[in-house]
Amino acid sequence: MAQTILIVDDDPVQRRLLEAAITRSGMTVVTAPGGQPALDLLSGPRGDQVSLMLLDLVMPDMDGLQVMEKMRGMHPDLPVIVLTAKGGIDSAVEAMRAGASDFLVKPASPERITVSIRNALKIGTLSNEVTRLKKKTDNRLVFEDLIASSGEMKQVIRLGQRAAQSNIPILIEGESGAGKELIARAIQGSSERAGKPFITVNCGAIPENLIESILFGHEKGSFTGASDKHLGKFQEADGGTLFLDEIGELRLDMQVKLLRALQEGEVDPVGSKRPVKVDVRIVSATNRDLAERVREGQFREDLYYRLNVFPIFVPPLRQRREDVPALARHFISRFAAEENKAVAGLTPEATDLIEKFSWPGNVRQLENTIFRAVVLCDATVLDVCDFPQIASTMGVEVHARRSHMAPMTAPAAAYAPSAPAHHPAPAHASPYSLAAMDGGGHMRKLEDVESEMIRLAISHYEGHMSEVARRLGIGRSTLYRKLKDLGLEQHIEESEEAKRAAS
Repeated sequence: MAQTILIVDDDPVQRRLLEAAITRSGMTVVTAPGGQPALDLLSGPRGDQVSLMLLDLVMPDMDGLQVMEKMRGMHPDLPVIVLTAKGGIDSAVEAMRAGASDFLVKPASPERITVSIRNALKIGTLSNEVTRLKKKTDNRLVFEDLIASSGEMKQVIRLGQRAAQSNIPILIEGESGAGKELIARAIQGSSERAGKPFITVNCGAIPENLIESILFGHEKGSFTGASDKHLGKFQEADGGTLFLDEIGELRLDMQVKLLRALQEGEVDPVGSKRPVKVDVRIVSATNRDLAERVREGQFREDLYYRLNVFPIFVPPLRQRREDVPALARHFISRFAAEENKAVAGLTPEATDLIEKFSWPGNVRQLENTIFRAVVLCDATVLDVCDFPQIASTMGVEVHARRSHMAPMTAPAAAYAPSAPAHHPAPAHASPYSLAAMDGGGHMRKLEDVESEMIRLAISHYEGHMSEVARRLGIGRSTLYRKLKDLGLEQHIEESEEAKRAAS
């Protein structure tokens, strides 16, 4: 689930070199041998998966500038990095004017390419986030801005779009953290009230002695401490939408006054001599079963039917697992850009883990989990070891990160991993991994992990200490010192005996 880079170049050798460099930096690559194949790919079902395009400027069928011009109608926000063998000020200026994010001259080093890609992705992510936040602030968020491609959420969106066409009262039901407020905001942004006030009230978080004042307002001097006139939430939302979150927690006596405000279209501020007319669209939300609350006498039946004119149920995340990868990808891009991290996606194992997890805290829990993983991760992709709590809950064994990445300083031609110089691993060797956590779900001591790693290396290289030291990146004398410190002197003796036997 790493970010996908599209390489467009008519030279197959260049495509292979670029693909190798980008793949080893933790990203997914798709290639196109020319401009038209690239446009066909972008217009197809895989087009939405492309995060960035690496584009050759000079190609026989269609040059890079023509490709950028034609693709803007399909993907206007797709970042493009231009590559060309003929570098010059004029070419660079022309490419930038056409909308390129960066301009590289061939042959570009893998480090330069990777840095350019990450910078372009970071800028794109932050730009999209700023646009989304601005639309949210301006109360113009629409359903197209939501990440919801599962069949269950498509039904929610269809209902929301229908509801947005009128001022009908809406009751959004669903578990905490499922995204009820985002649905309410999208309804507002898709209606004729877009851009008007969107006022949120958490009915379960208002102090009991202030509920009436906060909802309906008060006049100056109407009670002790009322030193100024205060507009209530209804008056603040005049002309727009009032979102009553956790409506099931509202006190019974306030339910009576709320019902009157909805019926009459006016509110009575505390201490006011006359009611105030308001034009408000009501959208309510609850994580409780309001029908059950009515049967228990905790919620007024007449208010229930007044609010529940157009019900919309937002399913929990565990019932729409198709949305998990896209949501995770969005959160990774956002937090990686915000935290200046190089994280570009998840390993297949980590993707499988988060898709199978039930997410009792829904989207909010997924967001916070990804945030923590990105902050703590020092690699380019998130692995199972970055989700220890989830793995522990699901009974998945957590191993230390296994890196197959080439060092960033590798020369351009050195893309293939080299075989061991002297002592290849035995054919019967099993995969090696180190557990990061103990049986109780706690992190293991560094000394224990180091001891196990040295044991595995000695076993893997059949007791050849020079090779063990070289592969661990330490001197042979340092290796012997560590063996003594960790109480592994027997391995030194076994190595010496093997030498004597061989001689």
